[in-house]
Amino acid sequence: MPNKPLFITGIGTGIGKTVISAILVEKLEADYWKPIQSGDLEDSDTNKVKSLVSNSRSRFNQEAYRLSQPFSPHKSAAIDGITIDPEKIILPVTENQLIIEGAGGLMVPLNITFLMIDLIKQLNAEVILVSQNYLGSINHTILSVYALKKEKIPIRGIIFNGIKDIYTKDFILEYTGLDSLGHIPQYAAINKSIVAEAGNYVNI
Repeated sequence: MPNKPLFITGIGTGIGKTVISAILVEKLEADYWKPIQSGDLEDSDTNKVKSLVSNSRSRFNQEAYRLSQPFSPHKSAAIDGITIDPEKIILPVTENQLIIEGAGGLMVPLNITFLMIDLIKQLNAEVILVSQNYLGSINHTILSVYALKKEKIPIRGIIFNGIKDIYTKDFILEYTGLDSLGHIPQYAAINKSIVAEAGNYVNI
């Protein structure tokens, strides 16, 4: 029986969820699933992760929704003339560990009543929160943790990505009581060998 799915979410948009997902997929030889892709359909996050993974065990699952515009899912869906139905977002069947990558942060709307955090609960997943150091990241990280704890969603820990700031990292870990699962350095470029190497920085 596989472990609970690991849902990779972040404290915002553009903070490295896809690269972290690739690192975890490679390290664990896990399967990957991005339930909702908004925009960049030719260069989707699924394709990006697939291009960065070297092992032959991982399987890459089809998105539940492929939306043509690079906006929040509810807006992209509206432009495409559809409404996202959470009941149609069904967990892939696998005996392998599954890595699920979210879109944006926890409070991103999928439709007018259903948020990304609601999808995490629906999928009965455990969260890995990606944090990145910038002015305001302490606030964004703690708010994200607060929301997850309020919804009683299990949190495996935090992965810090990019430039180190020990003051920020130590405060977040002390305040939240969560474990650091690692710190991925800032790389000038990302490729398969870097993704394989970066797995050494993750403790999971």
